[in-house]
Amino acid sequence: QVHLLESGGGLVQAGHSLRLSCVVSGGTFSNYAMGWFRQAPGKRREFVAAIRRSGDTADYADSVAGRFTISRDNARNTVALQMNSLKSEDTAVYSCATLDGSRWLFRKLANEYVYWGQGTQVTVSS
Repeated sequence: QVHLLESGGGLVQAGHSLRLSCVVSGGTFSNYAMGWFRQAPGKRREFVAAIRRSGDTADYADSVAGRFTISRDNARNTVALQMNSLKSEDTAVYSCATLDGSRWLFRKLANEYVYWGQGTQVTVSS
C-alpha cells in the first residue's frame, strides 16, 4: 500500500512564502510522476503543479506559474512545493498524489492520479 503524507501548511500573510513537502512510502517513488492539487471551500479540486519521474520536467497551472516551484528528491521519496508571493486566493487544502509515469500527458486530470495524501491546509491572510 502506498502512503503519502504532506506537511508544511499553515497560516501566512499575503506576499509571504511556504514550503510544502510530501513523503511517499510503500511504493517505488521513482516510478511515479507526482502532482500537487488544491481545493478551496466550495470549489472543485484544481491542478497546481506536476513533475516527471526524473524531475527534469515540470508543469504549472497558470495561476501559480512564476510563483510556485515543484521539486523532487528520489533518494528521499519526497516531492516539495515552494510557494512564494502567496495570495489570498491560494488558500486551500493542498494534496500530493502519484501519477503513473506513462500518463504524463494527463497530468492535469485529478482522476488520473492513483494515490493521494490527506492534504495540508494553507491559509493566506490579506
